[in-house]
Amino acid sequence: MPAVSHEILVWARETAGLSVSDAVNRLGIKDARGVAAVERLRAMEAGRSSPSRPLLLKMAKLYRRPLLVFYMSAPPPKGDRGEDFRNLRERDTGVEPLVDALLRDIRSRQSMVTSLIQDEEEAAPLPFIGSMTIDQGVGAVLASIRQTLEFDLTAYRTQGTVEAAFALLRSKVEATGIFVLLIGNLGSHHTALDVTAFRGFALADAYAPFVVINDGDSKAAWSFTLIHELAHLWIGATGVSGAAVEGRVERFCNDVASNFLLPGNELELVEVSQRSTQQEAANRISQFAHDRLVSRSMVAYRLFRAGLITEIMWGALTGQFEAEWRQARAARRELSRDEEGGPNYYVVRRHRLGPALLQFVARSMGEGALTPTRAGKVLGVKARSVERLLKGAALSVGEAA
Repeated sequence: MPAVSHEILVWARETAGLSVSDAVNRLGIKDARGVAAVERLRAMEAGRSSPSRPLLLKMAKLYRRPLLVFYMSAPPPKGDRGEDFRNLRERDTGVEPLVDALLRDIRSRQSMVTSLIQDEEEAAPLPFIGSMTIDQGVGAVLASIRQTLEFDLTAYRTQGTVEAAFALLRSKVEATGIFVLLIGNLGSHHTALDVTAFRGFALADAYAPFVVINDGDSKAAWSFTLIHELAHLWIGATGVSGAAVEGRVERFCNDVASNFLLPGNELELVEVSQRSTQQEAANRISQFAHDRLVSRSMVAYRLFRAGLITEIMWGALTGQFEAEWRQARAARRELSRDEEGGPNYYVVRRHRLGPALLQFVARSMGEGALTPTRAGKVLGVKARSVERLLKGAALSVGEAA
């Protein structure tokens, strides 16, 4: 077996989004023979020493890389993101390795699901993936999505909470063959990705399309992001989305999503115009959005696109709403620190994975097409957790029935 490449050690750590000190702590490297732990790892990464086999195995697990990768002569090419629809300001070099690691993980899981589906006798590509183009216009794509989902906006708005409304929308989307995941980190809060890093992404596969929504975003924004990513699937545009609306594709997908949740004939009901003050507009938008279970920022965007408020007012309102949301989120987190316990791990994991993927894995295991080990990889959990995860999901389904 060839020696481990020191360049690979650096690349693997950095693309996992870890600093030297973070890696030392999580790998359990200790001071030895008068050399500090951090300096020991730096020596390995400089080629002055080599990691032991046990340490290399820990690195492979922590960095989320196959063991054989560490024996390559040079780092592999950058992971395929599809098209990156974020603007340059949103691409923070400090967190980009985490974004790449998340995309690699989801692509790997999607690939396994696609293979399993294609092996089924009645497997057929989903007809709506890549079925339309931007040139056909917002209205045409919007109509196609609505028809495919058989979506009832009135039913959505009577759900009572934004969480329940999103659950209804998600169920409609997953019924078409699309897998919807809520993921905002790589398995721990230490790797959490803020919405400034990514808001969502779509993998436009004809057999197993995946939509991933950053669950660190406002819950009121999840539905908007889901429809935004559906628009990506309809035009066959795999890629990562951010918060900005610069660029033709992102503006188009935003227009589809905002028109889907808020038809143009309702905008006058907001009672906001270019003569409104910022606080007047904020108050009226807040009440309007609350009543319709949508995000305030989306309502402000629709008003701007309709010419009812200026771009300056839209920017000011968006900034105000984001600041208020972040302040409220920080307050909730501070409050939760004082509370004992917390949500059950399996309950949270099931919610993030979604019913469609859980049911698919359960069926595949029942048919003998998936082992617990591979099922764990598809679900992003350890093999020993699969049975309990699926059992709880089955009980929930039974109770709901």
